[in-house]
Amino acid sequence: MSTVRCWRQLAHIEGKIVNHQQVSDDLDDCGFAASKLWNVARYYTQGRWDKGGEIPDDGELKSELKEHERYSDLHSQSSQRVLEELAESFTSWYKARQRGDENANPPGYRKHGDEHPRSTVTWKQKGIKHDAKHNQLRLSKGFNLKQHRSDFILAEYETRPDVTVENIQQVRAVWNGDRWELHLVCKVEIPAEDAPGDNTAGIDLGIKNYLAIAYDDGDAELYPGNVLKQDKHYFTRDEYDTEGENGPSRRVLRARQKLSRRKDHFLHALAKHVVEQCIDHEVGRIAIGDLSRIREDENGDSRNWGRSGNKKLHGWEFDRFTTLLEYKAEEHGILVDRTSERNTSKTCSCCGRKREANRVERGLYVCESCGATMNADVNGAVNIRRKITQSPPTGDMSNGRLARPVAYLFNQTSGRFAPSEQVGCKP
Repeated sequence: MSTVRCWRQLAHIEGKIVNHQQVSDDLDDCGFAASKLWNVARYYTQGRWDKGGEIPDDGELKSELKEHERYSDLHSQSSQRVLEELAESFTSWYKARQRGDENANPPGYRKHGDEHPRSTVTWKQKGIKHDAKHNQLRLSKGFNLKQHRSDFILAEYETRPDVTVENIQQVRAVWNGDRWELHLVCKVEIPAEDAPGDNTAGIDLGIKNYLAIAYDDGDAELYPGNVLKQDKHYFTRDEYDTEGENGPSRRVLRARQKLSRRKDHFLHALAKHVVEQCIDHEVGRIAIGDLSRIREDENGDSRNWGRSGNKKLHGWEFDRFTTLLEYKAEEHGILVDRTSERNTSKTCSCCGRKREANRVERGLYVCESCGATMNADVNGAVNIRRKITQSPPTGDMSNGRLARPVAYLFNQTSGRFAPSEQVGCKP
């Protein structure tokens, strides 16, 4: 029997600013600040490329520039988005260069030479307050600009009569050459049919184990990320061994290109395999930990996890994997919900008691209250699954399948995942 569900999609809505005369000066200040921050980050990135042939990612840019004067002109998340866009642009240029596109140029300085450049400014959820009744958006300024007029921009907007503005995820102020306009990104629900079933699954994203999955029936699976770590170690060493005096050699560029292809294939294969497993378990809804703000502290600023932690975290493409999983699952009518991981690693999935000391090692969770012994990542996956369903796991899973989940390893020869006993130990 076909079950009608809804899956979430981002809708892009354009809005006209009704009180443009009142807010244009403030938007001009923000647009100018975004241009200056872009140019500062552009200069830093060029220096890193010229010196070592490396492109800093957005995490490094945020860490290096968060104390810069221009960073504080905008709301912290707006400044972060400027740096993210620059990192994305440089990465896109670098990939085009790897493909042999000789006409590809790196991103330039924004509005260089203009008297008052107006770059697009993006506000994320922490910088937005929406009054749907009066069609008003309150957009936060940065510390430096709060001294002028007010602490925020109160923009009144209007859209097409048939459009409902709700669940705003992002607001972009865009200069169209004559005036500012607002581009709103909203989360909407679209009907989806023919899901494999009504069961649920929870996914806990990790570093040692790339992810862990827990299903309604108590089955659990681990997917180690050893292959990615081995590839990164091997190709990074190859780069250092072949680095030329005048920058990266052709062999270095080929090594980086191959590493990128192998990582792409791993993520695509993993997302495809997870969806296939969910179909076998008749899963219609997946809850996955939302780690989009793991690099930020409670104020939205870049969080410092230490030298080793930052290196691991910046190479951890959890958002990219989640995006791949979303669109591959959508093809089969499976919903993917990004949900908070708050306290899921501390809480016992058997008795519900919360205690940080229960996680005695990275891979082991022992509950002092009920005596349950489980794989720590699987325990987190069960708790994440319970965020979208109230049904407990079938039977007593403590010291059983939660403690000894099936481990799926990636076979680089076949390009597929298989249970560990089916994968040879030879590299």
